[in-house]
Amino acid sequence: MIEQEIEIRTPDGTADGFLYRADDGQPLPGVIFLTDIGGIRPSQRTMARRLSEAGYTVLLPNIFYRTGRPPMFGSPFKAGEERSMKRMGELTSPLTPEAVERDGASYVDYLAPQGSVSKGGMGVVGYCFSGSVAMRTAAARPERIVAAASFHGGRLVIEGPASPHLLLPRIKARLYFGHAVQDRSMPAEAVEKLEHALKAWGGKFESEVYEGAYHGWTVLDNPAYNQPQAERAFAKLTELYAKTLGNR
Repeated sequence: MIEQEIEIRTPDGTADGFLYRADDGQPLPGVIFLTDIGGIRPSQRTMARRLSEAGYTVLLPNIFYRTGRPPMFGSPFKAGEERSMKRMGELTSPLTPEAVERDGASYVDYLAPQGSVSKGGMGVVGYCFSGSVAMRTAAARPERIVAAASFHGGRLVIEGPASPHLLLPRIKARLYFGHAVQDRSMPAEAVEKLEHALKAWGGKFESEVYEGAYHGWTVLDNPAYNQPQAERAFAKLTELYAKTLGNR
């Protein structure tokens, strides 16, 4: 497997990132891996690499390129800490719904013509903050994104017209949502409202709460990392892609 530094031209600038592809040159289904709020760092590169090794060409873009290049935090992110929360605001404020959709379309358009990517549908996965980014990417390119997943995604249901769950009529992908317990960014009532919207949408989906797994449980360097549940999440992700994209 080859890890290659890349740049992606978008309508708003240039996003840096990495592309993971088979070293034998075999074209494989394309997947976009969207980082959590901590951005590109060793843990996210390890996770993207592992997904690639499962049989996919994986694009890992710096979704915070408007603010800067990794590392995005000078010290580990701590929820509630004033410095961390201020930095989180700096990273997320440029990412309006419209900007996120432009970026998502650019990521798809960059990945699709790569020689290491097979023809056909592509996948996307988001973690924590980027669960909603995965949904917006699926909405931006419904003709190419056929599978989208969110793990401990936050604010998937919010008040107002910008709520990610309102994108469902534009999405054609098969969807998977893995929720955390006691997640302030996605409380039980929000999960219930999302699942009601998913049933009304009528597409193929799965939504479940991972018992004993708290926000951030899939991420290797997160204090909430839960290995058994993280392994289960990885199995569900690769199962989703095997059903929709195929692999080796």
